[in-house]
Amino acid sequence: MSTSKFDLRLARKRRIRARVSGTAARPRLTVFCSLLRVYAQIIDDAAGKTLVAVSSPKGKKTIAAAATVGETIAKKAKEAKLTSVVFDRNARKYHGRIKALADAARAGGLQF
Repeated sequence: MSTSKFDLRLARKRRIRARVSGTAARPRLTVFCSLLRVYAQIIDDAAGKTLVAVSSPKGKKTIAAAATVGETIAKKAKEAKLTSVVFDRNARKYHGRIKALADAARAGGLQF
């Protein structure tokens, strides 16, 4: 039985989402990297609402752009009176853009 890279990634995503859930006290910070941008959202899964969302400019998917998104999401989270979140790396390795975004968000004051 051959499994594709997509199937393996989907299985990792399901495993992570089974354990990680956002509440009103500690919402979920999820990261998505597309071919053109880096996205970050803070989501309250209990209410089913996105509290804060940030994306990089079109065509900016570098580590520096991810760090800028991390700084911006931390700033907007502070404005929304959020200090503690649960990090959802969305089935990706904690490396490169994901790590840069997380480190910048931590430096901006978010705790996870």
